[in-house]
Amino acid sequence: MSTLADGLRLSFGTLTVLPAGVPRRVDRVVGRWAMVLAPAAGVVMGGIAAGVVALVQLVRPDAGLLAAVLGVLVVAGLSGGLHLDGLADYADALGSRRDRERMLQIMKQSDIGPFGVVAIAGVLLLDVAALTACVQAGFGWQAILIATVASRLTLPWSCRTSIPAARPDGLGTVVAATIRPATATLTTALVLAATTTLTWLQPASPTSLQHPTSTPPDASAWQLIGAGSAVLLAVGTSLLTSRQATKKLGGTTGDVLGATVELALPVALVALALTV
Repeated sequence: MSTLADGLRLSFGTLTVLPAGVPRRVDRVVGRWAMVLAPAAGVVMGGIAAGVVALVQLVRPDAGLLAAVLGVLVVAGLSGGLHLDGLADYADALGSRRDRERMLQIMKQSDIGPFGVVAIAGVLLLDVAALTACVQAGFGWQAILIATVASRLTLPWSCRTSIPAARPDGLGTVVAATIRPATATLTTALVLAATTTLTWLQPASPTSLQHPTSTPPDASAWQLIGAGSAVLLAVGTSLLTSRQATKKLGGTTGDVLGATVELALPVALVALALTV
């Protein structure tokens, strides 16, 4: 139990700014638990963001853009901007088109280059646009919750046993190559079950701006497909990004993990926006 508790503390301590306590030990066993429990951190972060979106919708039902912007900012703020920083570093490294060693050096620099700026602006714009569409369809707080959890589900897949650490130091050495595919698959099945259940119980509102006519009281097939697609596409994003990182860098790093989370979030939100 102590290992599990340390993993939970490490997960919340590295993925959020929420108080989680300090793990008594940090090793690869604890690192494995931290990545397996990453979707749990997503539940808490997404739950807080969902509450903000729901509150704005309650106070101003016509302020869909405001609700979306605040929801996205809450998720970014609760992560401390860490994943956005990783996305920028990874984008700058790939954009440099240099050799492996030089790209790793670029990722360790504190400044953000033009590719990093474009990457951050691009994902945030997609996040806000897609979440706005979900809010207008009456599926706002559900969408930000599902997408936040799905984006954190990328971490177990990005830390599969077949993906080594790209460098001998940093977060990657603690979590890289620690999770068996069967464990990642089981975690995905649990997230899929939870998201589809939420979608079934809390379908898009029939009084939304996009769908003013009546709809069945249960979630439509499209909404269930959208929820499942959001999760599976987030996993697919992880597989593609980790494959690219292994090819370009020789493995994964903390920046790559953060970049994967930030890339998966708009992918999941767009999937939901197109189906709710």
